[in-house]
Amino acid sequence: MALITISGYPCAGKTRRATQIKDHLERRLADPSYTGPSLTVTVISDDALNIPRSAYDDSRSEKPARAALFTALQRQLGHDRIVIVDSLNYIKGFRYQMYCVAREAKVRMCTVYVITPPDQCRAWNQIREGASYAADTVDNLIQRYEEPSSMVRWDSPLFTIPWTDPDVPADELWRTITQGYVKPPNTGTQAIAKAPTSALLVLESTTTALVAALVATQSAAALPGGTFVLDVPTSTGTARPSLTPRITLPPRTLTLSELQRLKRQFVAIHKRAITLGTTEMGEVDWSEESVATKFVTYLEENVKA
Repeated sequence: MALITISGYPCAGKTRRATQIKDHLERRLADPSYTGPSLTVTVISDDALNIPRSAYDDSRSEKPARAALFTALQRQLGHDRIVIVDSLNYIKGFRYQMYCVAREAKVRMCTVYVITPPDQCRAWNQIREGASYAADTVDNLIQRYEEPSSMVRWDSPLFTIPWTDPDVPADELWRTITQGYVKPPNTGTQAIAKAPTSALLVLESTTTALVAALVATQSAAALPGGTFVLDVPTSTGTARPSLTPRITLPPRTLTLSELQRLKRQFVAIHKRAITLGTTEMGEVDWSEESVATKFVTYLEENVKA
C-alpha cells in the first residue's frame, strides 16, 4: 500500500516521528468513517531487527546491517500494509534502492526528513542509556549524511519536519499514502519472467515433432498446399496424447531441409528468451501447445509462396 522512509542524523528524533506517524495512521484506519481497504502499519527499525548502534562504526559492519534492513523491507512491503522504515537512511543510493522496491511492488511512497541541529543530536546521544553511538561515529555519520531533496524522484514527495515541531503533518501524510500517485514499475525495477527448467526440452521436442507431422501430412495429401490439421504427439505424461494445430501453406510442397532451416531459426529466437529471460509482460507460457501454436504462426509468416 505505501512506504514511508524516515531519514535524519543519528539521534535526531526519527523514532519519535515514526511513532507519531504510526499512531495517526492506526487511528484513522480504525475510524468508523474509513471505508478503504484493511491495512496494517508496520515499523522496520534497527531496534526491531536487533541491529546494534556499533554496526555503524565502520563500513564493514554497516553493509550487513543495511542488507538486513533492506531484506526486511522486501518481505514486509505489500498492498495490505503501510511500512515505515525508521533508520538513518542517510545514503541516497540506499534510499534509491528502497524506491525501486516500492515501484516494483506498485505502492505509494514518501520520505520524511527529520531536521535536528548536529549539537542537539550529540547531546541526545550522550543521555541515551544502552543504545548510544560512539562519539566519533556520530560525527562521521553527520559528515557523510546525504540530505534528501524534493528535486529527485526517489525522495519525493518529501516532508521536512524540524525537531521543534510538536507533531507530524498527519493530514498531508495521510493523503499522500492513500490518494497519492502510484509510480508504475519501469524496466529497471521489473522482475524478469523466467522460463521453467523444462522449456528448452519442450521447445526442441515440440518443434521437431511438428516438422515430422507436417512432412507426413504433406506426403499423404492429394495436392500440395492448403489448410491441414496436424497430429503432433506430445511428451509422455502430458494430459493430451497429441496436439492438433491447424496450418495454412502455399500451393507447393515444403522440403524437409526448408522446414529444418525454419525450425532452427525459430528455436534460436526463443532459446535466447529462455536462457537470458524475457521482457514480455505477464507470465510466459512455455507449454507444448503454446510452442506449437507459435511455431505454426512462424511458419505461416515465413514460408515463401
